[in-house]
Amino acid sequence: MKYKNGTGTPACATLFILTVALLFITGCSTTPPRPPPPAPTGDAVVDYQNQLAAASEKDRALWQYRLGLAALRRGESDIATPALDDALAISAANYGNINKAAAKSRGMFTQEASKPFVGEAYERVMANFYRGIIYWAAGEPDNARALFRTGQLLDSDTLNKEYAGDYVLLDYLDGYVSAKLNPHSPDAGADALKRARASAAAQERAAPPDYETAANVMVFVDYSPGPKKYAGGDSGQQLLYRVVPASATSARLTVGGRSHALPPYDDVSFQAITRGGRVMDQILGNKAAFKRTTDTIGDVGLIGAMAVSNSSNSKDAQIVTGALLLAGFASKIISASTRTRADTRCWDNLPRYLSFAAIQLPPGKHQAELTFFDGKGNAYTQQTQRFTITVPDPAALPIGAATKDVVIYRSQMRN
Repeated sequence: MKYKNGTGTPACATLFILTVALLFITGCSTTPPRPPPPAPTGDAVVDYQNQLAAASEKDRALWQYRLGLAALRRGESDIATPALDDALAISAANYGNINKAAAKSRGMFTQEASKPFVGEAYERVMANFYRGIIYWAAGEPDNARALFRTGQLLDSDTLNKEYAGDYVLLDYLDGYVSAKLNPHSPDAGADALKRARASAAAQERAAPPDYETAANVMVFVDYSPGPKKYAGGDSGQQLLYRVVPASATSARLTVGGRSHALPPYDDVSFQAITRGGRVMDQILGNKAAFKRTTDTIGDVGLIGAMAVSNSSNSKDAQIVTGALLLAGFASKIISASTRTRADTRCWDNLPRYLSFAAIQLPPGKHQAELTFFDGKGNAYTQQTQRFTITVPDPAALPIGAATKDVVIYRSQMRN
């Protein structure tokens, strides 16, 4: 057997170590990157469209979520609708299914972020919520109700059942649509209203009011930045959430000489952090434990090799030194190649607080003013929004055309 000059490391062992390293390097290689999107234009909708066009398939839903909400905030439902529809379709196709990419992401040497993005539960819920708003605005409240129910169902699959299905507005809006579609049934929506108020009480939030089936203007408002994801733990294996300090904590709409309170019925950050653990958390935890173990074995092997090499220069000692070096380097390579980082891709333009008000206005144009307030009740005067609410005259509708609610969506969040 031949040896390296003065190192005590067998040449074949060194060759084997290099071969193992090469295998790990080539095994962890990725496909060539896609061409980058154009430089940002400052127009959020355009920039998200460019990002979507350049995105890999695994990131498509993420950019569609962001694009859909940005377009909705601009009143461009023709862009928001297909973006959210596509994202919801991708999420439905991949959620709970261990397809090839998802299965690969569970492997020791592949990142979780390599799988198709479907979002955490709160992100999928919000996609259903915003798509429901669009359906209601299009005169399809029954489809909106179906998505509100789907959102609540997605939130019901939690490890900590204490917080399962506890969105206030999803139940409240479910019942509201039922009450409006069945105006002669006094019990329509009653169960959903009861659930909404129970969730509000449990979270110490304002109780939503009784249903006013005569209301014809549905106002959806959100404010303050939503949760952000980050990786914690010694190996980045924990998916954690940063709750961004609230800017606004309440809002008020003034129209026709009357004010309508818009309290924070739901807190998206609360929903994110109370969701409970994920199946992937255990997998990542096992990866992190494996990474620590192999790293420790590597340390032991390398230190042991040094100790044997220093104690003797005999051929037997050199063989033992080489074996320990081999085991040490191999363990270090395996440890370094173990991918433990949690997937922190995030629908990052979501709001924190969700609110709603239903009001009744006569046909015509109505000047409205939306004001946001901080936790001390001070108004953000520079963020006050003034706009016109137009209520069509039913008598002016074409023969056979059904009346529909006017749906207003406004956000404190800018794209």
